Amino acid sequence: MNSIIRQLRKERKLSQEELAEAVGTTRQTITSIEVGKFTASLPLAYKIAHYFGLTIEEVFDFSDLEESV
Repeated sequence: MNSIIRQLRKERKLSQEELAEAVGTTRQTITSIEVGKFTASLPLAYKIAHYFGLTIEEVFDFSDLEESV
């Protein structure tokens, strides 16, 4: 699943560590989500989107999931 987390982070000059701390996860998890190796759980996706003041759909691209249903 693709996301715009890296772009949002860079715009706000946040490190992966800072974002991870803010949403209660690890830097490694943020890295994995940004490169598409890990899909965030719904609670984590909500926390990330809420942190940036956006909806989950604005942060994460679900088109890959919709095609496989």
